[in-house]
Amino acid sequence: MTVTTSAARVTAPAARPAPRPPNRMRAWVTRAPLLPALIFMIVVTQLPFVATLVISFYDWNALYPDDRHFAGFANYAEVLSTPELRRSVGTTVVLTATVVLVSLVLGLVLALLLDRRFRGRAAVRTMLIAPFLLVPIAAALLWKHVLYNPEYGLFNGILRWIGGDTAIQPDWISEMPLPAVAASLIWQWTPFMTLILLAGLQSRDPELVEAARMDGANEWQVFVHITLPHLRRYLELSVLLGSIYIVQNFDAVYTITSGGLGTANLPYTVYQTFYQAHENGLASAAGVIVVIGSLILATFALRVVSSLFRAEVSRR
Repeated sequence: MTVTTSAARVTAPAARPAPRPPNRMRAWVTRAPLLPALIFMIVVTQLPFVATLVISFYDWNALYPDDRHFAGFANYAEVLSTPELRRSVGTTVVLTATVVLVSLVLGLVLALLLDRRFRGRAAVRTMLIAPFLLVPIAAALLWKHVLYNPEYGLFNGILRWIGGDTAIQPDWISEMPLPAVAASLIWQWTPFMTLILLAGLQSRDPELVEAARMDGANEWQVFVHITLPHLRRYLELSVLLGSIYIVQNFDAVYTITSGGLGTANLPYTVYQTFYQAHENGLASAAGVIVVIGSLILATFALRVVSSLFRAEVSRR
């Protein structure tokens, strides 16, 4: 009798306390400190975008404020059909692809060099990051006046030092405007690519590399079969984040060429349409297209970042 009672006591499930209702007041108190930041973000970012979206559906010239009317998608059709605006889209694509790919290759080479141990590596890393820390407008002014100037620029000075008085003295901005803009952006964004790829290299498993070398693999085989597959996600992240910025770049084009000589990209065309042509509706439509393109790139970037975090968590 006693054994049966004991068994019943052991097998009987313990009574669980009833779940308490959620404390809504406590939840609001926890979230309250975040509300000012949320409100500020909505006022600064979302309300202007909503206003831009509304204006993009109107035929609105600032010189004739009383003659505005609803135009539907006519502004978007004009953005995609006007030769100047279509040319600016092509310039944006060419500039973005050139800057991102060249800076990615240079960043990979520098990351591989900085991953090795040598004297003064910390100082070299610091100097390498310096261009990325410059204000974009200051970097563009540096390239325009210190390097590109045909009279006292550093590039022509080097050519004169090498070739003497008969050396060629090109006008870099006039003769090669788009490469001149691209070079300044490559110089500023290569350190960014280097930092991301260097972080990827340092997260590589050293035991795997050592095992491959013990099996007879040379440096090129280690790079192709181990390093490059490991860096795939970091390369994707570098391309996506770099593309998001270069698509929206305005400073270099405005400072170096003022949008002339075929260098006007889409952000500069938006500025030109709004401040010079005073076409508020058309400029707003072009701006919305830029935002949509940036959001598409940002979505892919966030997916890559989340996959990186999931991979790191699974390793641990």
